[in-house]
Amino acid sequence: MAYDLVIDIENTPGALAQVAAAISDAGVNIAAATCIGTAERAELHILVPHPEAARHSLAISHLAITREREVVVVDVEDRPGVLADLTRRIAKSGVDLDLVYVATRNRVVFGASNLTALRGALDLEPVS
Repeated sequence: MAYDLVIDIENTPGALAQVAAAISDAGVNIAAATCIGTAERAELHILVPHPEAARHSLAISHLAITREREVVVVDVEDRPGVLADLTRRIAKSGVDLDLVYVATRNRVVFGASNLTALRGALDLEPVS
């Protein structure tokens, strides 16, 4: 399983470095990250395999996870059209995506309110 953690940070020099240091100090590998924001604030999404250690280390550093959720991570071939193919399959299944970003090692991260249907659309094994 993989988890998308959202941390709201000030959009200032060093803010991302503080988050990255806190997570690496906990021995957690950040498998992906994406950030969107304004001049003042930013919403940082990070992908981790186990959120417990990251959550604890961020709290010690006075950084809070504002949202945390399980996501689906798909290994993909690095070629044109892969994302289009995957999202067409998901759309045909009637699954509404609310999160998509690219991770290390040719992987795509998907979030949806119905992960079971999302996994089914992608022909992935159910998580027990």
